[in-house]
Amino acid sequence: MDAPVGYYTQVLGLGATPSDVTFTGQKGVYSEEGDYSIGGALSSFWRSAENFRTSANNKWATGTGMMWAVSQAAPVRRIEVDNDLILFEYQPPIQAAGESSGGYMANVKVGAALRAGPAHNATLAAEAAELGTVAPGSQQQWFSRDCTVDGVGDGVWNMVFTGVDGAPAAHCGNVGGAPNTVVAQTPTVSEKPYVTIGADGKYGLVVPALKSNSHGADHGAAAAAAVVGFEHVYVATAADSAAAINAKLGAGLHVVLSPGIYDLEAPLKLGTKGQVLLGLGLATLRPTAATAAIEVGDVDGARVAGVLVQAGPLIGGKRSPALIQWGETGTAFAGSASDPGFLHDVFARVGGPDGTPTSVVGADAMLVVSSGNVVGDNMWLWRADHTTGGAAYPHSGNDCDHGLVVTGDDVTMYGLAVEHTLADLTSWQGEGGRTYFYQSELPYNVEQAEFGDKGYAGYRVAPGVKKHAAWGVGVYCFFESHNVTTTSGIVCPPALESSFTNSLTVKLNGNGGIKHVINDKGGPAVGNLTSVAYVC
Repeated sequence: MDAPVGYYTQVLGLGATPSDVTFTGQKGVYSEEGDYSIGGALSSFWRSAENFRTSANNKWATGTGMMWAVSQAAPVRRIEVDNDLILFEYQPPIQAAGESSGGYMANVKVGAALRAGPAHNATLAAEAAELGTVAPGSQQQWFSRDCTVDGVGDGVWNMVFTGVDGAPAAHCGNVGGAPNTVVAQTPTVSEKPYVTIGADGKYGLVVPALKSNSHGADHGAAAAAAVVGFEHVYVATAADSAAAINAKLGAGLHVVLSPGIYDLEAPLKLGTKGQVLLGLGLATLRPTAATAAIEVGDVDGARVAGVLVQAGPLIGGKRSPALIQWGETGTAFAGSASDPGFLHDVFARVGGPDGTPTSVVGADAMLVVSSGNVVGDNMWLWRADHTTGGAAYPHSGNDCDHGLVVTGDDVTMYGLAVEHTLADLTSWQGEGGRTYFYQSELPYNVEQAEFGDKGYAGYRVAPGVKKHAAWGVGVYCFFESHNVTTTSGIVCPPALESSFTNSLTVKLNGNGGIKHVINDKGGPAVGNLTSVAYVC
């Protein structure tokens, strides 16, 4: 069959290995662009494809195989693509590349069939040199982790690879080479939990083990010790209250959230070591009492995956302090390097479907990480400032100060995107932080006095932090309504500047711009046309 993938949709194989579920349709699983009015796949969000093999051989304009023309919050994980993986689309009828602003892939093999043995026929043999590549095309940025590929084409501004066998040559900037930041091994990570079904018809929850210095895709069969039977799992529905779900979490069960919109009168609380909260079908969690949607206690090894958390209404003028609070505030829980907590495919938004003048929503921050040794693995934290209710100034809806606030030590982020909040987009205050790929856009509809004059930045490491490192940090701007100029895309203690590898700022359009990339180094990204500046 062919399976087009749209909003709030996942295609999830239930096999122990990806090849247990194989799509043999000409297009297979695919996502086409859908933003013809603004160009390409710029709003192709909130969808995913996981744990299957595709032998799709559709002849797209840019290659043969699986098309996945998407932007943020649209990951591909644990899949095998026999032919090409194409991450953008040419627009009919003018045959120009539609713009795209992704994206994320992990534990993916591209070209697996060709590497498995000799070509089966003369046609495949003739095409072998061309098949099995990743084509980023118009992707402005993309993050790839622990994949095995036969080749990668050029992207636009910021392509970051960690632990990718077959990654392209490293190069800073998009002049004289492609903008590729390459880290040979992924220091510490675990793959996202997933659901399988056995020959006995019973479901299992697979919780992959921790990996260190990993590289390449790993599609081995799920080890028996890693599979949790569903007698230890509660499957929730949107009809469940927070109290009902918390009773199951409090009893030590893992929870799988079936697809739906969960209006929560209280936060979902994870307080058991190694506990898993896994959403399916972009399960959406919306607080109704100006609280968090999820709170993780001071425990090791908890995992939150596959959820979309959405700001709820203001209660008595009060916003949620955080949509996700990881760790008890004020305790400085150190966590465990050998059993870290994980957030996989966790997306947050303030505004969007319900941000209207008569339905004001807000949050102080989308994610606050107070514990140490927490790992984020693909996150998009988005304030809707160019949708219904978000563009008004002074702001009266969709308000949020920060996307990410980190006060814990030794926190790592792989594939992080934060956009449009009204103060520092990311505020990093803990020691030993690491970020591998960062994409951000500053708010569109602010004035100079409220943003530029206050020195807000896309990524800030607090004064006094001694150790922090980042690879491929990009901060973009499109000051649509007012002439705004901010000093730096990235702000950090001067001693840490050399710990940032391949940083960049981009002026997409609009007014003003960004004077420097990091502190007083690099830039500017200003002027009447799209401009980009790098610090390598």
